[in-house]
Amino acid sequence: MVRIHQECSQALEDFDGDSSLLAGVEAQLQTCVELKQEESNQGFPWLVVVAVLVLLLPAGAWFFLSWQSGQRWQAYVSRLEIQPGIIVAEQKVRDGQFYIAGLRDPLGADPQSLLSGTQVDPARVHSQWKFYQSLEPEFVLKRLTASLAPPDTVRLSIVKERIVAEGEASAAWIGRAQAAAQQLSAGGPVFDISRVRDVSLEERDAERWQAYVSRLETQPGIIVAEQKIRNGQLYVAGLRDPLGADPQSLLSGTQVDPDRVHSQWKSYQSLEPEFVLKRLTASLAPPDTVRLSIVKDRIVAEGQAPANWIDRAQAAARQLSAGGPVFDISGVRDVSSEEAEHWQAYVSRLETQPGIIVAEQKIRDGQFYVAGLRDPLGADPQSLLSGTQVDPARVHSQWKFYQSLEPEFVLKRLTASLYPPDTVRLSIVNDRIVAEGEAPDTWIDRARAAARQLSAGGPEFDISKVRDVSPDTRAAEHWQYYVSRLEAQPGIIVAQQTARGGHFYISGLRDPLAADPRSLLSGTQVDPARVHSQWQFYQSLDPKFVVKRLTASLNPPKSVQLSIVQGRIVAVGEAPAGWISRAQAAAEQLSADGVVLDVSQLGELNLAELNYLREAIQATNIFFPSGKVVPGPEQAPVLDRLAGQIKEFAENARKSGVTARFMLTGHSDATGRETANASISTARAEAVRALLNKRGVAPELLLVRGAGTFEPLVPENNQAGSSTNRRVSITVNLD
Repeated sequence: MVRIHQECSQALEDFDGDSSLLAGVEAQLQTCVELKQEESNQGFPWLVVVAVLVLLLPAGAWFFLSWQSGQRWQAYVSRLEIQPGIIVAEQKVRDGQFYIAGLRDPLGADPQSLLSGTQVDPARVHSQWKFYQSLEPEFVLKRLTASLAPPDTVRLSIVKERIVAEGEASAAWIGRAQAAAQQLSAGGPVFDISRVRDVSLEERDAERWQAYVSRLETQPGIIVAEQKIRNGQLYVAGLRDPLGADPQSLLSGTQVDPDRVHSQWKSYQSLEPEFVLKRLTASLAPPDTVRLSIVKDRIVAEGQAPANWIDRAQAAARQLSAGGPVFDISGVRDVSSEEAEHWQAYVSRLETQPGIIVAEQKIRDGQFYVAGLRDPLGADPQSLLSGTQVDPARVHSQWKFYQSLEPEFVLKRLTASLYPPDTVRLSIVNDRIVAEGEAPDTWIDRARAAARQLSAGGPEFDISKVRDVSPDTRAAEHWQYYVSRLEAQPGIIVAQQTARGGHFYISGLRDPLAADPRSLLSGTQVDPARVHSQWQFYQSLDPKFVVKRLTASLNPPKSVQLSIVQGRIVAVGEAPAGWISRAQAAAEQLSADGVVLDVSQLGELNLAELNYLREAIQATNIFFPSGKVVPGPEQAPVLDRLAGQIKEFAENARKSGVTARFMLTGHSDATGRETANASISTARAEAVRALLNKRGVAPELLLVRGAGTFEPLVPENNQAGSSTNRRVSITVNLD
């Protein structure tokens, strides 16, 4: 066993499952076993057993690790084999190293990156890949996209292992695509470009031209005999009815250049019914009693006409029978021209008469018939025959009575039914019946009832100008005058008002800034004791009220003036930036309610005179002993001077229309814990505020904060730096 270890130690270390490297070891192990069996006759060979186990355990462990490494390698090889664009030609394991070779498409996955997650040591992997171009559709698609550079109007995709191109492109691109398709047909996937439409300039022009020709061919009255394209010019010839559409106007919307179109049209008369109807109407000039129309491609004439017109129409019908549409005049009745004219003049006279409605009129067998509605207050139809040369004996009329709603008849009936007093005058004004004057309330009530009846469908009966002369009515008029005065007041909205039992009741909304409704009773002759009002306060959006509220809320400085210009509130002048910001915020809020606050004319106030004093205040520091929150007695003069400067600055700022605020910031040195330093810095700021308050500075002007060690004045490299940082600084802010 010792000899085996000495001779084969290197082979055992490199063992990876290949037993051919240890071919001679098996015979030596067999000899050891035989020797062991011989010794067993003399006693159990414990020493030999232990030695064998010592040798076998490492070998077994080595065999297991080698098997596990081989399994991982095979998993990696399997992963490579399923990758598109990678072909594994050879792979093996030798002397603990892994070898693999094959083909790889540059567009495929990187074999080295696929080692991730396989637990195969990349340092033991030796790969040899040769590049090739895979014919799988996804790789071919990428190469086609790169080589052909399809335009935006073409889309390449993979459909059932075929590469399909769809869209439209120029002839040059299609030629390149066809060449690529021919190359792929030798052994690659199918490249289908049948769905790519050639949109070269000439083809587009041809398509547009054909669309125009098709439009012409569908037009009635136009026959295209010939059309062609030659040398970039467009030619069309044929027949055209003068009553048909203009071919030139049909070019609109076709994108065909009119300058390139050469047309040659010969006029002809189309036999389509619509054109024949137009020509018949122009040539025959049918009377008003005849109507020509198209019914199922036939031209039909209906009505009544004199014999000579019917003769002309029959002649036209015979001409059309040779090859045009049928002209049917069987529905036209013969009537004497002169008698028909006299009758039509009489009917026209009837139709213009107020109170007469002609529902039907006709001539049959030399007799005249008329029927309709007639107001008894209107003219007598029989009397209107006078001067018409129509024989009354041949006229047969049938009239039904009705009440006309024309203003003149309604006025007559109102006068007869209402019997207005002499103080009231009824008249017609712009088709309205207007009553003016004064009358008792009983007559006014009857007139109102009549007005309500007429409102359902007659002319308007306006009695608003009739004044009630009864005492209660006068009181009501005074009350309405007072209500009108209220409604005209800005800031007052009348929601409801009634008069009941001799008392007057009114309610609504009232802006506190508006006029007092009670004071408006003066001069109205309304008894204040009989008025009961209930007003709820609201804020009116009337500009003058908004200005008052803005003045109270914004408190503009003296340098700013608020005024109303054409319903808009305009702020003009100079103000501090803080006040301008508040005004801009107010303008945004008001814009949501439809009120315009124009702050565009505001300029920022120049506070140069305050800057010197501000710099002096901000340059002041109050220093403290180490660990103390109260400044030493040597700081008293500094505090006295600072208090005077703060009071002076605050007063000057107030006069400029701004409010000053002073931030007292406490600081500490870096000695001790941070939390303790933060507390000390705040306490120092509070102490300075109290000392300034004692010196007459208003406490509401002073704000405090503790900065701890975070805002040092100087670096703390020595004792002087620490004492400098134990201080309270002052910052001035303007609102």
